[in-house]
Amino acid sequence: MLTLNLVPSSPVTLSKSTSINASSFVNPDLHQRNLKNPCAILNKPTSCCSKISDFSRFHGHPFAQIRDSSNIWEYSSGVSSKTRSLVTRAAAESNPEGGTAEVSKPNKTLKLAVVFGLWYFQNIVFNIYNKKVLNIFPFPWLLASFQLFAGSVWMFVLWSLKLQPYPKITKPFIVALLGPALFHTVGHISACVSFSKVAVSFTHVIKSAEPVFSVVFSSFLGDTYPLKVWLSILPIVFGCSLAAVTEVSFNFGGLWCAMISNVGFVLRNIYSKKSLQSFKEVSGLNMYGWISIISLFYLFPVAVFVEGPQWVQGYHKAIDVIGKPTTFYIWVLLSGIFYHLYNQSSYQALDDISPLTFSVGNTMKRVVVIVATVLVFRNPVRPLNALGSAIAIFGTFLYSQVTAKKKIGGEKKS
Repeated sequence: MLTLNLVPSSPVTLSKSTSINASSFVNPDLHQRNLKNPCAILNKPTSCCSKISDFSRFHGHPFAQIRDSSNIWEYSSGVSSKTRSLVTRAAAESNPEGGTAEVSKPNKTLKLAVVFGLWYFQNIVFNIYNKKVLNIFPFPWLLASFQLFAGSVWMFVLWSLKLQPYPKITKPFIVALLGPALFHTVGHISACVSFSKVAVSFTHVIKSAEPVFSVVFSSFLGDTYPLKVWLSILPIVFGCSLAAVTEVSFNFGGLWCAMISNVGFVLRNIYSKKSLQSFKEVSGLNMYGWISIISLFYLFPVAVFVEGPQWVQGYHKAIDVIGKPTTFYIWVLLSGIFYHLYNQSSYQALDDISPLTFSVGNTMKRVVVIVATVLVFRNPVRPLNALGSAIAIFGTFLYSQVTAKKKIGGEKKS
């Protein structure tokens, strides 16, 4: 609960030049009303709780929360951005030189640059080492299971060291996560299988078509979209089709697995939006951590059934190819750690920026990953293939812009 601790007996001295109306602070009736109704302080007619938003347009972030504030610090402190803006404005009036604003703006810009840099770098590292392992050890079910295991261990470390607040676990909470975790498992393993069959760049181009599946599935469930949203997905469909027919490493298995991955993540987004509304107090990162844990229990038994008898023989072949077992272990470990880290960084970025800025950053991230993996693995790219990929990415960018602006406009009206 948001509280505002005021000590009436504390002496406060204001200079004559300071123009701060403190009537609301010394009025005991107003103070009592504010304590009973924290939302009155924020002057908001809606609930003070943060809302889980539909992140199907942001490709894989259905559990993160868009808060009214722009900094994750507010979640733990319970101070709203509007309250802080009042304090900041009062401080600015008492300090006309504006020293505080000059210091805070560069710090925030630097923080965003670091978060975006980590997000992009970690995503690139994951895709490179994920593909390196799959090239010599083509067992995506085991590798995908290990990546979920690494993320689960990482979250337990954060919770144990109290670097991340541990969420309250109840039976209804676990039951509500079972559906989203199942679809997350489908999306993750399908993407990993696709990476094992085709070039990383091709899988990412096909995965950029996720907005198409999101609009189609949501429409079947009763959601309506304006014409400009439907128009924005046309270049995605055309670009992905052109990229597919001109792909050098084309494989039907890789294509269909990438498409199934899109379906899995879209259904995860839709299902989580309905089943997790009662757990708004749980942060997006904690929600994702428990999704990873439950997904591991879903995936690993199936992985043993599908690939288990071949793991030992495949391991020896991989060691013969790579030469050093240590190198193989490091590659597998990096793929697991950076899989979780880039998702964690994306949540941190989302807490610090607007949905519109995040959508632009997410689109550019996919471009950076495609270019980086093409350069590292030296995959041949035909001109028409590059054109189709560019059109598909541009369509994803248009879709993100349209839906993010629509979301922001709706929030302002409310």
